Amino acid sequence: MAVLGELLPRIQTAPPGPESRRWVDELAATECPALTQRRARRNERAGASLDPIVWSQARGANVQDADGNVYVDLSAGFGAASVGHAHPRVVAALNAQSSRLLHALGDLQPSDVKVQLLSRLAALFSGRAGSTDAGRANDDCRVMLGLSGSDAVEAALKTALLFTRRPGVIAFEGGYHGLSHGPLAACGYNSAFRAPFAEQLNPHVEFAPYPHRSADLAAALAAVSGALQGTSRVGAVLVEPVLGRGGVIVPPPEFLPELAGLCQRHGALLIVDEVMTGLGRTGSMFAFESSGVRPDLLCLGKALGGGMPVSACIGRTRVMESWRQSEGEALHTGTFFGHPLSAAAALATLDVLADEQLCARAAEVGARLLAHLTTLRAKHSRITDVRGRGLLIGIELDSGARALRCVQALLERGYIVVPAAADARVLALSPPLCITQAQLDGFVRAFEASLELHA
Repeated sequence: MAVLGELLPRIQTAPPGPESRRWVDELAATECPALTQRRARRNERAGASLDPIVWSQARGANVQDADGNVYVDLSAGFGAASVGHAHPRVVAALNAQSSRLLHALGDLQPSDVKVQLLSRLAALFSGRAGSTDAGRANDDCRVMLGLSGSDAVEAALKTALLFTRRPGVIAFEGGYHGLSHGPLAACGYNSAFRAPFAEQLNPHVEFAPYPHRSADLAAALAAVSGALQGTSRVGAVLVEPVLGRGGVIVPPPEFLPELAGLCQRHGALLIVDEVMTGLGRTGSMFAFESSGVRPDLLCLGKALGGGMPVSACIGRTRVMESWRQSEGEALHTGTFFGHPLSAAAALATLDVLADEQLCARAAEVGARLLAHLTTLRAKHSRITDVRGRGLLIGIELDSGARALRCVQALLERGYIVVPAAADARVLALSPPLCITQAQLDGFVRAFEASLELHA
């Protein structure tokens, strides 16, 4: 008998049901309006209210809402639950750690489990994971922990400034790196995020076009080269190896190597943001691996904690040593950076990724899903493109309005999908890497039915 985690949808009350609506009423009375969508924010493009469902539990690839409806989650909680919601080994690690040590003294007196996580991440970046000389990884890199992907990007930007002494940053149109003040200045996903806070943001950021196809590559590289040779004193180039929220764009294979070459020639650091793409999502541990490029700084988050908040900025030792040795007061820290519970969850998550061979599974299952969706594209003119790598796949429709209607129709059929790209015309699929074939096949059928419903 199938259990929660491997179930197909079970919708017994049209979402959002009365219990979800009751919770949303309370939410509307207490939460700042900057955050969750609710009835006061009707989306006219979708032709209906986009009231959220309210989650009550989740396991594997399933989510259950406050009304008892069971959904298949094609978002993995924005990618945080890549190994599956409430993976038993992650939960066991949390239970064991919580009975032993909930909190340490941050950077002043760290926990043993934090140190273990630092060593594990250093070994991964150095390519020595599982090797008998994994301890030598510390010769190659250093790690800074945080709570969110935005923390990791902020640490990378600070590091780049310390190392190069140049304040300029080149980022890319469509890139999303988080909304805290440091990364926000380099957020090319939507200028509306930056506009209200522009006076407080780094003014030395330039945006280059992200290459969607080989024909775009020359223009993108020319823009980067021009900025590097200009007077902006660029010290860092910040890039996603595959655009996530920006529309699931897979660039030409030459892009990262050419970008790395430009950085090297002009003395800038290459920062690769793998908060979305890292840790198996694209079919390998890191998306940059297929390019043969090793970044100066790597940003990880989301999937790292198996559902717990933790992130990491990993950098080459010579770069990280630009931070002065801590003498009394740390120059960069946070009370909960390297929190014992999150560190324990991250270690368990890395074990699950390796032991269950989820990177290889993402490549295999993702290729099959991409093939099915490509076949569907040939039948439906409303699908203008299907693209992706591993289990990060984008389905581009002919309009944002149609895509949002499909998101709602899929929810009503029991499938959770989030829109991507600034105009919301892309359905972004980033399911748990453990999702079953039956659940994916059910999604494909439901998606086609949603298209026909909104012809």
